[in-house]
Amino acid sequence: MAPLTTGAIKALLQEFSQQRAGRGRYATAAGGSGLTATGGVISDYEVTSSGITTVFRAHIFTSTGTFDVSALAVGPFPNTVEYLVVAGGGGGGARCGGGGGAGGFRTNVSGHPLAGSTFTVSTSPGSYTVTVGGGGNGGGGQPLPNPFNATPGSPSVFGPITSTGGGRGAGRSPVTPTAAETGGSGGGGFNDAPTGAAGNSPPTSPSQGNPGGNHAAQDRGGGGGGAAQAGDGGNSTGGGGAGSQISITGTATYYAGGGGGGAGPSSPQEGPGGIGGGGDGRRGANPSLPATPGTYSTGGGGGGGADDSPGGNGGSGIVVVRYQIATAAATAKATGGDISFYGGKTIHTFRKTGDFTVLGSPIPSADVFLVGGGGAGGGGSGSAGGGGGAGGTLLQPAVPFAASTPYTITVGAGGATPALNTASGNPGSDTVLTHPGGPYIAGYGGGGNGNNNAPLAPPAPLGSGGGGGVNGTTANTGGPQGSSGGSGINGTWRGAGGGGGRGGAGQNGSGPDGQSGYGGIGVQIPSTFQNPQSATALGAPGPGGGSYWVAGGGGGGSDTRGPLGASSRGKGGGPGGPYAGAGDGGFVISPPLSIPESANALANTGSGGGGGTYTPANVGTLGGRGGSGILIIAYPS
Repeated sequence: MAPLTTGAIKALLQEFSQQRAGRGRYATAAGGSGLTATGGVISDYEVTSSGITTVFRAHIFTSTGTFDVSALAVGPFPNTVEYLVVAGGGGGGARCGGGGGAGGFRTNVSGHPLAGSTFTVSTSPGSYTVTVGGGGNGGGGQPLPNPFNATPGSPSVFGPITSTGGGRGAGRSPVTPTAAETGGSGGGGFNDAPTGAAGNSPPTSPSQGNPGGNHAAQDRGGGGGGAAQAGDGGNSTGGGGAGSQISITGTATYYAGGGGGGAGPSSPQEGPGGIGGGGDGRRGANPSLPATPGTYSTGGGGGGGADDSPGGNGGSGIVVVRYQIATAAATAKATGGDISFYGGKTIHTFRKTGDFTVLGSPIPSADVFLVGGGGAGGGGSGSAGGGGGAGGTLLQPAVPFAASTPYTITVGAGGATPALNTASGNPGSDTVLTHPGGPYIAGYGGGGNGNNNAPLAPPAPLGSGGGGGVNGTTANTGGPQGSSGGSGINGTWRGAGGGGGRGGAGQNGSGPDGQSGYGGIGVQIPSTFQNPQSATALGAPGPGGGSYWVAGGGGGGSDTRGPLGASSRGKGGGPGGPYAGAGDGGFVISPPLSIPESANALANTGSGGGGGTYTPANVGTLGGRGGSGILIIAYPS
């Protein structure tokens, strides 16, 4: 046997070291590999415990898609996955209302106190449906007319695993008291319906949530239940129940916190939201100011409203699937966001606010793509509301990053639904990279006009403008990072305008049939940032096929009395949509109406929400919520 060379000895020592650590070198030497799958935003990361390092790949879904397994694991790796399935949080009740219950929380991550059983995947059929539940709407406040009770969150699903949406908080909308509802976690009670609702409904084992708190003090709503704790009663703080912490994405994060209860002006405080995205309750008597919504992609419950004010919306849910892989394709040069590797690049995807910090040597040049938060659609009452405008986009090439310097990244939220069905939609907020060469900003999208062309605030977005409402034909001008919204039209039958998109203006409403305008077309995320493993969840489908589309305008709401009926609604993101994750305009099949039918935009697309609609009962609906933004950084690995 020939003597070993110095290089061979080093290679053997390295392999032995990696075998000891459980790293990919051991798996490769043994002919092993982990699952091959696509879907969701990818995050590759290491976990070290007792001196052994394991490499995981997480697929993070903030909107509906599929988890597709194309090849099973080989060698020492298991064909099992760990999951987190969090449903949408319930809306908070109005008028000293109870907080919304958190969305159901289910997981099987080893060592977590709520861990369920093992989940084995296969390639037959290999495709697992992922549904991410939206948050419920907060209850409507005064002035009249406003018919809305708070609504529950929607369920989230991964294959056979379903988490139930959070229950609504109790409230009064507008004159009839409504009780809290059961759900993944239950909503909190209020003055005239004092009992908090049960959680873990329908029951799962381990439990997916906890009950809401009872109302026990005058003008104090109980907190909504959370994944780890029941909501607090209104005779105490009225706080939302705490959520549960988990590190399945690679970052320890709390999910599924309950919304805090609302309070009257004589109360010492409003209820704080539970950690894990729960919205704060509101104290005071401002009818135009809703309570804090639950945070998107956490399943947090919405806060309860004050005296005559609305409750907050629940936060959307999230689904995460992870499994062990042999090794990451490279070592990241920085921390922050969800990190993946493709095409010789390292990609950091920020779905929410955080810091980007370079480790070791500076990064001399990185490409950055930003998308601002989209605007909400306008409300419809007596007429239809315009679609929400898309957030702006910005591609900033060759950005240098110094070592050991935290760069703050703020991901813009989507605009909340209007507080009243007569109001214009709320604008989104900016996505910002704080940098000495900047700041680099992708601006917010404007809200769609509501009934009687109610004024927008603020009226001049950096992104796209919202669509015009029916009783006023003004188109809202977009900024340099977007396009203008379409105009509404008056006539026998009337159509609202679509919100502007990054790639084109919203369509005008047209007569005489009352066709509402479609939202403006979006744009595709540049190819530099397109990891194919994320194709079903980074951005959304667009016209002509393909994914990665963002920043589409919301469709205008319809006047369903006209001859076109429900088909008169404007489609989000362009004709034939919905595209780019934008919301379709509202339509109503038949009264009485208890929930709005305009569509929310998808999280992390920056698209606009759909406009509200007029109904045969002349009560109208709220506009859909805008989509939150996103920020992506790519540099050579």
